[in-house]
Amino acid sequence: MPLLVNGQRVRLPLSAAELVRAHPSLEERARLLRGQSVQQVGPQGLLYVQQRELAVTSPKDGSISILGSDDATTCHIVVLRHTGNGATCLTHCDGTDTKAEVPLIMSSIKSFSDHAQCGRLEVHLVGGFSDDRQLSQKLTHQLLSEFDKQDDDIHLVTLCVTELNDREENENHFPIIYGIAVNIKTAEIYRASFQDRGPEEQLRAARALAGGPNLSTSPLAEPPHFVEHIRSTLMFLKKFPSPANVLFPGNKALLYKKNEDGLWEKISPGS
Repeated sequence: MPLLVNGQRVRLPLSAAELVRAHPSLEERARLLRGQSVQQVGPQGLLYVQQRELAVTSPKDGSISILGSDDATTCHIVVLRHTGNGATCLTHCDGTDTKAEVPLIMSSIKSFSDHAQCGRLEVHLVGGFSDDRQLSQKLTHQLLSEFDKQDDDIHLVTLCVTELNDREENENHFPIIYGIAVNIKTAEIYRASFQDRGPEEQLRAARALAGGPNLSTSPLAEPPHFVEHIRSTLMFLKKFPSPANVLFPGNKALLYKKNEDGLWEKISPGS
């Protein structure tokens, strides 16, 4: 079934700019999102999603009320939500394997959804900019194309990507929006940044860094803390060159839960 905007079939391939010209409501929503102030999101109730990660939950979750991600330059942050039960998935996509990621996003939402209930699937795409290598443009096209190939009707509600998320300064291009959060209970999506990226921020960052070919796809456009983030991640990899053996004894998962204060707390596998 097709990708839809206001009930109309999206005709692909189109660039982001062409798409908003065909569907003015998308431009208005992107304009409103770009115009927001960036909110600092604290750790209480937050599940932070790093690059190449996916998180899904619903309003019934008593521990997690916000999903969020940032530091997206050429990457895109994808939010898919079922309006009937509020199940929400947030993913930080870098174009490594979009063809596999989109079905995974769909299946994660369906695992929470009762197909007999009312509601529809709504998708929000944010991130990227007019980078010289056109990596953002390529990822925008991949995501739109893959969502359009899915069996279910998917309603495109927010498109703030690539040239729609671009600003120019001293002849260099930068993203306007680097990060967003979504409130699981209210469905509000807003510009956001995060101080807490746990649990196991360095371990998760090392996983993404070790699996990718580049430290950065767009060095000039990275946020100010990027260099320190990469330095700490490389130091972590130096300290734990074989983290599977040291950090996962007996090949057991590291388990965390939110405590009464809304903060991550490590728990033993048997508890």
